[in-house]
Amino acid sequence: MSTLWSRWEHLDWSRWSGPALAGLRIVLIIVLAWVLVSVLQRLVRAARIRIAARLDGIDAVRRAETLGRVVRYLIALIVSALAVMMVLAEVGISLAPILGAAGVVGLAIGFGAQSLVKDYFTGFFLLFEDQIRTGDVVKVADIGGLVEDITLRHVRLRDYDGNVHFVPNNLITTVTNMSRGFAQSVVDVGVAYREDLDEVYAVMRQTAAALRKDSAFEARILGDLELAGVERWDHSAVTVRCRFKVAPLAQWDVRREYLKRLKRAFDDHGIEIPYPHLTVYAGAHKDGTAPVWPLRVERPGAAAQRP
Repeated sequence: MSTLWSRWEHLDWSRWSGPALAGLRIVLIIVLAWVLVSVLQRLVRAARIRIAARLDGIDAVRRAETLGRVVRYLIALIVSALAVMMVLAEVGISLAPILGAAGVVGLAIGFGAQSLVKDYFTGFFLLFEDQIRTGDVVKVADIGGLVEDITLRHVRLRDYDGNVHFVPNNLITTVTNMSRGFAQSVVDVGVAYREDLDEVYAVMRQTAAALRKDSAFEARILGDLELAGVERWDHSAVTVRCRFKVAPLAQWDVRREYLKRLKRAFDDHGIEIPYPHLTVYAGAHKDGTAPVWPLRVERPGAAAQRP
């Protein structure tokens, strides 16, 4: 950078003197900076397209797109900074004191804007370590959504409701990425205590096999149903857990379709999906006898016929 400034200051501007010509040089600097940014960004975009064409897999393509966007942003930032410094030199503002005080100013900024510095460092490592890419579904800083954009400053997420969240990188300590390689679609199914679990398992496997053969889901489901078995005993149901190995971002669609088909299959086989119910306990005496409940069942209209 210092070499560029020295060459710029030692150019022979004797033929270009006067306020009007100084203004012309400023306009020329701005135009050249704009042209340089446009050309370099086009070159980066073309290089990214060529590299993406040679890559295998959508994950690698997304990473190339994300890195290309960041490189274009850095190009615009650096060229704009150089253009501003050249313009300052043209209007008579000496750059030597500014550059000399850069160390002191940088120290002051470091204390006053630690979060901003942390944003850039964290953003750099997020990209360098390939933790987040554009198009991923992630959870960061307790916010989940689709990554629409990622820069050295922030990550832009859009959640299921359509809300857009701008998360500063300094708030990101843990990244949960739900769209890498494969996913697991976990399904918990509740059945009544009186049901035969072996029959329940058989119906669940049959429904899963039929779902996997469906042309709309065969590419999304990567393996047979994994039936874990009884997960827990709830108040009114036995909970059975299973899962599918699926393509990235397909876990929610597969789970919804499987539950839909399983409901129909349970109805066809008479397997009860119980409602929550309550058992009323009247208590007992010390000798073990229970009090008599004054219960009476009446048919409709019976009360009117009583004398």
